[in-house]
Amino acid sequence: MTEQSTLSGRLARFAKVGVNLGGFATGMAAARVGGRALDDPKNAAELKRVLGDLKGPLMKLAQILGNIPDAVPPEFAKQLAELQSNAPPMGAGFVRRRMAGELGPDWRAKFVDFSPEAVAAASLGQVHKATLHSGETVAVKLQYPDMASAVEADLGQLDLMLSLFRRVDSSINTAEIRDELAARLREELDYSREAKHLTLYRHMLADRPEIHVPQPHPELSSGRLLTMQWLDGRKLLDYKAHPQETRNQIARSLFNGWYQPFYRSGVIHGDPHLGNYTVADASPDAASINLLDFGCVRIFPPHFIEGVNQLFHAIETENDEQAAHAFELWGFKGLTREIRETLLVWARFLYGPLLEDRVRPIDLDGRPGEYGRATASKVHAELRRLGTVTIPAEFVFMDRAAIGLGGVFIQLGAELNWSQMFRTLMADFDEAEVAARQAEALSQAGL
Repeated sequence: MTEQSTLSGRLARFAKVGVNLGGFATGMAAARVGGRALDDPKNAAELKRVLGDLKGPLMKLAQILGNIPDAVPPEFAKQLAELQSNAPPMGAGFVRRRMAGELGPDWRAKFVDFSPEAVAAASLGQVHKATLHSGETVAVKLQYPDMASAVEADLGQLDLMLSLFRRVDSSINTAEIRDELAARLREELDYSREAKHLTLYRHMLADRPEIHVPQPHPELSSGRLLTMQWLDGRKLLDYKAHPQETRNQIARSLFNGWYQPFYRSGVIHGDPHLGNYTVADASPDAASINLLDFGCVRIFPPHFIEGVNQLFHAIETENDEQAAHAFELWGFKGLTREIRETLLVWARFLYGPLLEDRVRPIDLDGRPGEYGRATASKVHAELRRLGTVTIPAEFVFMDRAAIGLGGVFIQLGAELNWSQMFRTLMADFDEAEVAARQAEALSQAGL
């Protein structure tokens, strides 16, 4: 079971976060009285500073918002996307209490060796390295205390932050975005669900020997503790100076590791940043990669994937009627022709590399931190003129993941025929078969 949210925990977190965000809102209002516009870059930079000091779930939510094109005003999106999780790890006392609470007072006897120092720390938990009696090395992921209360309190503060954004720019209705973020973040608190995600991905990628997913250990896991196989690997950016073919092999493996589950089973890894991938140490040619951290996974109905195909063909043939149908499959409602054409500007940007049957970088400008930002700003400005658009919930993490993965490809300097790889997956798509594979995969994982 996951840890329950408590009133005292929520109030404590709400007070801490509320003071910071409330102070920012007051300062923003005062600056406006003094002549500074709400969308002034200085306001965006100040919000980044405030959120960076807070750590925890709200900082994570803000970072995600910054990477969802069109979710927030462009000036704020740039600053939020640059937020980094630098949470200091909890000490030995917390580790002993958490392990005893989840595995019992004799927890230490279940391991030959257990490192009391965390090897990694993030927004919701930290990771320790340990050795089982079988000799296997494992990663032990511990959730920070009272995270359920922190999440619920921070979701309340997210509403305040979104209301501030609406005062700056009301072109995007963020109601479904907010609900989607809340649903995925609550799921991330359930480490028993993440263990099932590991099993799900191991099943979906079983025919990909170049892609490794950790094996979970359910007998040493719970709602707040996840023990899984340790995968040795090197950071992707360690390969930036390697030969072009090496970097291309890494990118090809990443492409297949992300898009194959989506196209064959309607599942995506919703958090594709550099820290969630490593190149396997046992792979001297760099063709083999490790996929890590499966807290944020999104499952789609097969018709959503059909919408991806429909829009691809609509852009390729300039078929406006087919484009309208694709947006409907994605859950957009009541789009005028002008708004639809504006959204197509963004879609043409995303599909651009997939339409060109040639070897090329994913982005011709090659600026990872700016990938898609100029196009998103242009689209946002036009939507602001045309009226409010509601972004469907299912679209949120799909869009964010596509941009995140593209940024990784830029960092690697990969040059591939993206069109051929994408068309191969698209040619094998059958909605009924995807539904059957999805049902089987979810059943295998116990989801």
